[in-house]
Amino acid sequence: MRYKTATQWGVYEVEVLDGKIAAVHGIKADPAPAPMAQTLLDGIQHDQRIRRPAIRAGWLHDQNRGRSKRGVDKFLEVPWDEALDLAAEELARVIAEQGNTSIFAGSYGWASAGRFHHAQSQLHRFINLLGGSTRAMNSYSTAAAQVILPHVVAPWSQIELEQTSWQEIANSTELVVAFGGIPLRNTQVAYGGITEHQSAGGLAQAISSGVKLINVSPIKADLPDHPSSQWLACRPGTDVALMLALAYVLETEALVAREFLASHCSGYDLFREYLLGHEDGVAKTPQWAGKICSVPAADITSLARRLVKQRTFLTAAWSLQRAHHGEQPYWMLVTLAAMLGQIGLPGGGFGFGYGAEGFIGSHWRRFNWATFSKGMNPTRFAIPVARIADMLLHPNESIHYDGRDIIFPEIDLIYWAGGNPFHHHQDLNRLIKGWRRPSTVIVNEPWWTPTAQWADIVFPATTALEREDICASSHDPYAHVMQAALPAQHQARSDHEIFAGLARRLNVEAAFTEGRSQRQWLQDMWQRSSELALREGFKLPEFEDFWHAGTFQIPEAGPRPVWLADFRANPVLHPLKTPSGKIELFSKTIAEFNYGDCPGHAAWLEPFERLGGAGHSRYPLHLLTPQPERRLHSQLDHSAHSQAGKIQGKEVIRIHPDTAAARGLCQGDLVRVFNDRGACLAAVGLDMNRLVDVVSLPTGSWFAPLDDATDANGNPNVLTADIGTSNLAQGPSANTCLVDIEKYLGTTDPSNPAAISTP
Repeated sequence: MRYKTATQWGVYEVEVLDGKIAAVHGIKADPAPAPMAQTLLDGIQHDQRIRRPAIRAGWLHDQNRGRSKRGVDKFLEVPWDEALDLAAEELARVIAEQGNTSIFAGSYGWASAGRFHHAQSQLHRFINLLGGSTRAMNSYSTAAAQVILPHVVAPWSQIELEQTSWQEIANSTELVVAFGGIPLRNTQVAYGGITEHQSAGGLAQAISSGVKLINVSPIKADLPDHPSSQWLACRPGTDVALMLALAYVLETEALVAREFLASHCSGYDLFREYLLGHEDGVAKTPQWAGKICSVPAADITSLARRLVKQRTFLTAAWSLQRAHHGEQPYWMLVTLAAMLGQIGLPGGGFGFGYGAEGFIGSHWRRFNWATFSKGMNPTRFAIPVARIADMLLHPNESIHYDGRDIIFPEIDLIYWAGGNPFHHHQDLNRLIKGWRRPSTVIVNEPWWTPTAQWADIVFPATTALEREDICASSHDPYAHVMQAALPAQHQARSDHEIFAGLARRLNVEAAFTEGRSQRQWLQDMWQRSSELALREGFKLPEFEDFWHAGTFQIPEAGPRPVWLADFRANPVLHPLKTPSGKIELFSKTIAEFNYGDCPGHAAWLEPFERLGGAGHSRYPLHLLTPQPERRLHSQLDHSAHSQAGKIQGKEVIRIHPDTAAARGLCQGDLVRVFNDRGACLAAVGLDMNRLVDVVSLPTGSWFAPLDDATDANGNPNVLTADIGTSNLAQGPSANTCLVDIEKYLGTTDPSNPAAISTP
């Protein structure tokens, strides 16, 4: 039998034989199904599944909950009723004794492509009915962008969904300059799911139409190799210096679009003072930039002159803003595009994240489907997601954030459902110290991931293949029925069932379920979506007809308008959502925050460590932490498909042959990657198409510390620094990281991991 399902990496048909997944097939509508779907073959029914509810022994038997043993203790399997009783009692205790802000409701929302079985929505609806909790805001992927860009040009949600399509690039663009490249490996995925993987085809169409590409990156593979493409090797974290030098050439050679700057932008004169060195005594010349970014001054000058001669599209990868002062490359990219004066023209201007998710650059009609309602968080309290460890370690202390101060609460209970903080967060050794402070950690999880192993109460949750749902997202023109291909494995329950059981014990079940079955919830969401569709000028089929057909495609609404074309045509009638209504090259708002690490205009700010700068003499290699090719973040890392990309069970660190030779390393050697923050093991993969002193280790290997705290599997976040991008956004600075590497000859197996079975 074949069953249709949807994941964050696409829509598939799963073939089941004798109760086992036998094959995974892409659907006809998808021109390039993502290979990572093969993780489903053995990942769902893997030995790592959590079979029954489990309680950490120290939490159950130690009067002080044995917090220091969290992560290494044994687990005891218990009946569902006992586990639910214990969790409900603990939630009630914490609320009564310390209030709702002492609960941190953690979730990262990547658990399912379904509209109903979305772990974050289920968790937040449940906790809201109890009086709310402390939450996380923004994302690890785009935190700096989410905060800086509304001040400068537009809300992040608008940029993400409305920016220039690949079709428009192919039709109108002559030159694409991609800072950070366009790494197509990341386009396998999209939050909420994706039907048609079009990024690779869109880029190929652009190339065949004659578009020239420049990859500004330390790694050549960040843009597909093609005769039409050029590689400009730039040191990590120095893109702003390079952009400033390009801007300097434009300004000093009278190549700036002054009319556009005058009519559509605010604050260029103030930025110009900085650019020319009148503000700080440093002119941002190509010679100045070349010493920082390693790009020859002559190449910078040549590129600047080329930008104004062609219809030019500037883009920056998400990775650029996941670094110290990560707000600056995005602000500077907008500034540089404004100086060219092509914003709002077909195929001109700027964009972000091409190569980050599969829907970016699509031309599809946008439609906001109805969702499972979370309700309102009564506490209305949230912290930047990258500051979780700070919150746990420093209760009652404050941080700056986007013009206000946030005081951290004292967290006594963490409830996590969906996502893996031991993947996403930086400086995991620091996170562990904070993670052991609360009295209780409760986790819903299908597998014994690090998050489950570092919990106290663990509920076994179902996967998307074990429940019904609807896949429908705002950036995809399709809705799909998601069928249950397998019965719930072992004693797993859906997140909805788990929270309904807790809600019953805490007297909020009626409000949580509203008396609906899970199928009735799907019918309700479809009905509300139907009402929204009528307002948009099209009609959805009846629910039963949709369920029988399995798919519905939203009708096209005509060609997508050129992004910011209305603003270009008349900035008075079509102002931006900025204080001035214009593109803010100088922001009075940000300037008045008086943050030393984020001034009122785009600027080069020295990061806390970089090649050629601070820390380089001690740790001579710059570590980048890209997304993996064979999984989404850390999902299903235990699967055969993910493991096949490793060497000796370790994640592969890509190293230039000269870097390896200087350390006596060969292809496949096991190495220890280290700095003052931590260490991990990895296997050498030689790659000459990168800057010599730049290494890369993908994120997502399941955290597994050895006795000396060295991670055994190659999780790079034991090395990355838990430092905010700036006081403005407080995003993650993962890509600002120096390390060294040495051959490893010790033991490679964790000797004391958290037990995943009863004693």
